Amino acid sequence: MSLQIVLATRNRGKIREIRTILAGLDVELLDSLDFPPFAEPAEEGETFLENALAKAKAVHRATGCPSLADDSGLEVDALGGFPGVRSARYGGPGLDDGGRCAKLLEELAGVRDEDRGARFRCAAVLYPAPGAARKGLAAEGFLYGRIAGSPRGSCGFGYDPVFLVPERGMTLAEMDPGEKNAMSHRYRAFVEMKHMLIRDCGVAATG
Repeated sequence: MSLQIVLATRNRGKIREIRTILAGLDVELLDSLDFPPFAEPAEEGETFLENALAKAKAVHRATGCPSLADDSGLEVDALGGFPGVRSARYGGPGLDDGGRCAKLLEELAGVRDEDRGARFRCAAVLYPAPGAARKGLAAEGFLYGRIAGSPRGSCGFGYDPVFLVPERGMTLAEMDPGEKNAMSHRYRAFVEMKHMLIRDCGVAATG
């Protein structure tokens, strides 16, 4: 029987990405929305890893299944690493993705291109980890780039329209999903998690 893992997110964009990245494993990825409603933990950690672990533990308690959670965000050099763990709440609860991008560009108005360095960071946690010597598994991934002068592209979500990958000359929102998934911070974290599932949990690769 395939290992059942609940994805600890309600973000449809993330769910699509994670399912694509983990394809080829003998696992059944369940949607947390298929379970009775439960309270989500407040994201009060000081690091992405702390927040991801809290989410994974909460979903495990609510569903009884191993849970795979991630926490990710944008760290901007000119803002001292902000918004960081507060990326999803940047600018307050009234803003959507477009509003948060606009606020970020406003804060960086007048900052030179060479000073607009940024990175996406993702921490992924599986809790508990069946068959692993440890109670959980954790992986981290990064994508380095800079903040564009204005939003570009209509694909992706979050800060994708303003995150420029210089070597491609495109924002993440200008890339097709396959191209983005092949380089994203989430891809890099979950590819590492994929290797851990095979190595530490005995999950079979099916293709």
